[in-house]
Amino acid sequence: MQFILEYAPIILFFAAYKLKDIYFATGVAIVASILAIAYAWFVTKKVTTMQWLSLGIIVVFGGATLLLHDETFIKWKPSALYGALGLTLLFGKLVMKRDWVGILFKQANIQAPAAVWTRITWAWIVFFAFMAALNGYIATYFSLDAWVNFKVWWAMGIFFAFTIGNVLLLARYISDAPAASEPSANSEPRT
Repeated sequence: MQFILEYAPIILFFAAYKLKDIYFATGVAIVASILAIAYAWFVTKKVTTMQWLSLGIIVVFGGATLLLHDETFIKWKPSALYGALGLTLLFGKLVMKRDWVGILFKQANIQAPAAVWTRITWAWIVFFAFMAALNGYIATYFSLDAWVNFKVWWAMGIFFAFTIGNVLLLARYISDAPAASEPSANSEPRT
């Protein structure tokens, strides 16, 4: 169900764009995002920070697109989201000395050594920077149709492939034991 909640807005955005135009699709994406957050809250009483961040960015960039009737804002929304996520991980790593990717994966009972979490955190930071730049390039130099297709199919495919690569890398660290609250920067692997 979580997968549907997170990807319904983008699927509905694509369908609405194909049915009408970018402005209608943007409005649909905003409403779908709000409904997904509301559903998550009423059913699970929990909305993740990433869900709130994503909602805030779609409302701001989508709202600017609708208010100013300028597709540029919605085209740059993914770059803003990727940039925000990358900067959040960078802040966590450099300022707070935390590997927040490790905290997320640890909730799935993945007990990897601190050095592995550090490498994965840096990989995600670089990945988000790459995706922000790639989206910006496509948004700037390609047609609106090409950008929509990139956003829905290529960007999601690249994201899934990168995530699957991370999961495969971490597979040997999956534990049957209950997850701890968060990994320590100096923690040793649990065996």
